[in-house]
Amino acid sequence: MITIGKIIFCTVLLGMSAFAIPAAVAQLPDMSAPAAAPNPLTDPTAKPGKVLLFDLEARFAKDVLERGGAAFADWFAEDGVALGNGQPPSIGRVAIMKSATWSPKTYQLTWTPTDAQMGPSGDIGYTWGHFEGHSKDANGKPVSTTGRYITIWRKQADGNWKVVLDAGANEPAGGGDCCKLPNS
Repeated sequence: MITIGKIIFCTVLLGMSAFAIPAAVAQLPDMSAPAAAPNPLTDPTAKPGKVLLFDLEARFAKDVLERGGAAFADWFAEDGVALGNGQPPSIGRVAIMKSATWSPKTYQLTWTPTDAQMGPSGDIGYTWGHFEGHSKDANGKPVSTTGRYITIWRKQADGNWKVVLDAGANEPAGGGDCCKLPNS
């Protein structure tokens, strides 16, 4: 199907789950704008490992948006590490569960991968991109944070993929588009 300024590929062509489509659509270039950096999901030369990592990120993000901190922790390996901006490291899934206690009703964490790279062995890779957090302060006023993240994924002995390291850094206050990729 063709939409104004964007081409949406069928899940069969990309080999992605239906969960990846919202993230894939968000990543599609605006064809009416000046030429942007190539999009890995629309790049016919994209390797299957990159597509897999984008799919994992899309499913991870969807689950966290729906279930909050409990979902965030569920995606980590037993020995995973979460490095939150300005927070001490949470080492191990149990520690991550204890620190990731937010409800999606009070805090919405969303992110979009910018790129991904699968390791040569095909059992470890990383994604990185932009995140946003939305909540309300004690007076009910909206509070937003934005920044960059990196997620390192590792295939487990059972064949499932889990997060082994997740790190984020907030953009500086008033930083605007300091950390976003340019459109040209």
